[in-house]
Amino acid sequence: MEPRKFVAPEFILGEGALDLSGRYAANLAAKKVFLVTDPGVIEAGWAGKVEDALRQAGLPAVVFSDISSNPQDTEVMAGAERYLREQCDVIVAVGGGSPMDCAKGIGVVASNGENILRFEGVDQIGVPCPPLICIPTTAGSAADISQFAIITDTSRKVKIAIISKAVVPDLALVDPLTTTSMPADLTAATGIDALVHAMEAYVSNANSPVTDLHALEAIRLVACNLKGAIEQPDALRFRDSMMLASLLAGLAFSNASLGLVHAMAHSLGGCSNLPHGMCNAYLLEHVVNFNFDAAAERYARIGEAFGLEMAGLPQAEQKARLVNALRQFRIETGVTGGLSEVGMRKCDLPKLAENALKDPCVITNPIEPTVQDITAIYERAF
Repeated sequence: MEPRKFVAPEFILGEGALDLSGRYAANLAAKKVFLVTDPGVIEAGWAGKVEDALRQAGLPAVVFSDISSNPQDTEVMAGAERYLREQCDVIVAVGGGSPMDCAKGIGVVASNGENILRFEGVDQIGVPCPPLICIPTTAGSAADISQFAIITDTSRKVKIAIISKAVVPDLALVDPLTTTSMPADLTAATGIDALVHAMEAYVSNANSPVTDLHALEAIRLVACNLKGAIEQPDALRFRDSMMLASLLAGLAFSNASLGLVHAMAHSLGGCSNLPHGMCNAYLLEHVVNFNFDAAAERYARIGEAFGLEMAGLPQAEQKARLVNALRQFRIETGVTGGLSEVGMRKCDLPKLAENALKDPCVITNPIEPTVQDITAIYERAF
């Protein structure tokens, strides 16, 4: 095996981890904390709990919550301006993928002094970011673990991917209790996001034995626990398992990257402003159908981790079984219909496909698609 680099933050996993935010901000020598969150997290009370923990540690906090469900370049720039104006020195993000990705962008701009769009792509960040603590309140995005930040370019109406070890948080406080306030639709969308992270990492052409272990266990955990988390939202055994699934999937994709589902979801979400997890859910079964023959053995093992009997079946039957199971799982978790029902138009699809083909996640997909291939997949998801 050739040498491989793997990145991961320090992380603390378990009930009550959020309460440690003040102690660990102080350990990072914070004098004034920039607390990045969103209105929903404030309403749920989690941002207030973090403020309390910071206050108990003697640390003042400046709250920044002007963040959309898909964080925008303009919001990142406004946050960085306020971070610098308030003379903060540590960033704490509490929320789902949107506040955490926005917080990463704020740190990049604050240190590097350029527009966030300048850093699109792989390893474009020259100056290290301020210390960052992430506290996820959803089980899916894994922004608390990964070296990815996804930001919407509002002029092009497309999401850009910033991939760099500079945006790996210094610490993740992963507390399953924070996910109990998620409504069923958000639980479903973020849970499917974790599933897609794991599946795409496993079939990525940058996979490794380390990422394979994390990916397969994450798939198993989502298959066994997502429906329970939706149906029994206060049952911590399901919330614990889904938070672990998100973390493991994050360790997998942060080090093996992703694939065509995410490339297409970034394009779709940038155009439509649909929640990212929902974009993934609509696309997953169709991308698997397209990719399957290029990574058949790996998809068969995914099927087994998902709880399907795959051994001894012809390849075509394995594909059909997995695609049908993913479709049924999507429907059972409440993501029904197709893209036409959420406002997309067929005339939008060629442009969506062009943008998706430029996304860096395409590079690690098991098969290299064309614009025509991607357009056809969008059409099947319609």
